[in-house]
Amino acid sequence: MSVVTLLGVNVANNPAKFTDKYLFEITFECLEPLEKDLEWKLTYVGSAQSDSHDQELDSLLVGPIPVGVNKFAFEANPPDTKLIPDDELLGVTVILLTCAYDGREFVRVGYYVNNEYESEELQNDPPAKPIIEKIKRNVLAEKPRVTRFNIKWDSEATAPAEFPPEQPEADLVADEEEYGAEELAEEEEAELAEEAAAVGEATGADKDAAMEGVEGENGAVDEEELSDDGSVDIEGESEDDLEEEELDGDAMETDEMEVDKPAVPAAGAPSGAPAPQADAMVH
Repeated sequence: MSVVTLLGVNVANNPAKFTDKYLFEITFECLEPLEKDLEWKLTYVGSAQSDSHDQELDSLLVGPIPVGVNKFAFEANPPDTKLIPDDELLGVTVILLTCAYDGREFVRVGYYVNNEYESEELQNDPPAKPIIEKIKRNVLAEKPRVTRFNIKWDSEATAPAEFPPEQPEADLVADEEEYGAEELAEEEEAELAEEAAAVGEATGADKDAAMEGVEGENGAVDEEELSDDGSVDIEGESEDDLEEEELDGDAMETDEMEVDKPAVPAAGAPSGAPAPQADAMVH
């Protein structure tokens, strides 16, 4: 079980100009006191062909973290256009919002971003050299892809097993408080219906066998030492007892974000959890 659970992310300034800063309102819950800060990062994928064009737009240390539900604002700089190929400036790309504890990434939220000219005239007849100031971006916040990783927190008891045991399909159903859990349940229900139709008149034993082998993915990144500079203090009293809350989330997929350019879904913004919150203050 994760000590920190992401409850919601709201893209505050969306849509916006390509050159505007990114602004996120992030809500998460902490179940027990933490010895270190959380490190949040925003990465812009500059090209679907090579990760050499990826840019870390900004990073932020948040802490100390009180027990309970916390909320803070994360502002990140726009990407440097000089590091992006001209033929990759327009169209669909990806941004990745990640959080790590003690150098170990435990959650990653991927968003598709559609970059296009503001005017229909330029959209129909784009110039050979992109006009940056006339490009607008739209973060497709309604369909985030959320990937979670089991990591070690402050105690050895929280360390994931070296060889995780097989997990039944029920383990893939996220808690109601997890960001994106609601749509995951709908997707699994549809998948089960398809599997049932494929099984047809098979025996009960055959049906059980057909549903075996569905496993959740666990993982962790390499450890790094975090700096104490640039911390964000979260003020607010700790809460021992929290009511179970339901988050209106969007799609959660446990696969990591693909950078191939997909069809563009409708834009929107996932909502946060309506729980007692401690606001963050940036020094």
